[in-house]
Amino acid sequence: MKLEAKILNGLERLSEALKSLLWEQAKLYGISPIQIQILLFVHNHKTEICNVSYLAKEFNVTKATVSDAVRILLKKEFLEKDLSPTDNRRYNLIVTTGGKELVQRLSTYALPVSEELARFDEQELSGIFDTLSKLIFQLNQRGVIQVQRTCFNCKYYQGDQKNSHYCKLLESPLKQQEIRLDCGEFEEKAVG
Repeated sequence: MKLEAKILNGLERLSEALKSLLWEQAKLYGISPIQIQILLFVHNHKTEICNVSYLAKEFNVTKATVSDAVRILLKKEFLEKDLSPTDNRRYNLIVTTGGKELVQRLSTYALPVSEELARFDEQELSGIFDTLSKLIFQLNQRGVIQVQRTCFNCKYYQGDQKNSHYCKLLESPLKQQEIRLDCGEFEEKAVG
């Protein structure tokens, strides 16, 4: 078996492990995995991108799926709508106080994976991170990953993706391990 196939198999197994951990939390708190993912996303990102359309792209599901999940999170009062001042049909989502309490409990759902990663030395972790960040960027460039907010595709990034990294927003060079996979200040680089 080629090494690429073995790596792909390993990534599939890791994906299944994370899904399993997410399902455990879903059963514990009586909400679905996609509802957990939406709640965590809204909590960790700018309000401007926390709407049904963006979430559907982010999680690669239909708007109807996101709308159903959001409807339940609104009903359970974990999220609330921030209505557009110009169009009552448009809204962004905000986490409520109750939602923030649940986020606090959910934030450790992947703790077993984190604990195992902590057993690796700094050089091993750096190599894994370097490879994952490049793979995510390349898959985004091919259209496999629809949404990404990594430094490599940000208008503030300057560098060669190998040795030289600089953030114009921070006005600072970046070490490889400082490259973000999900940056809160991300702004897509203009194409062309």
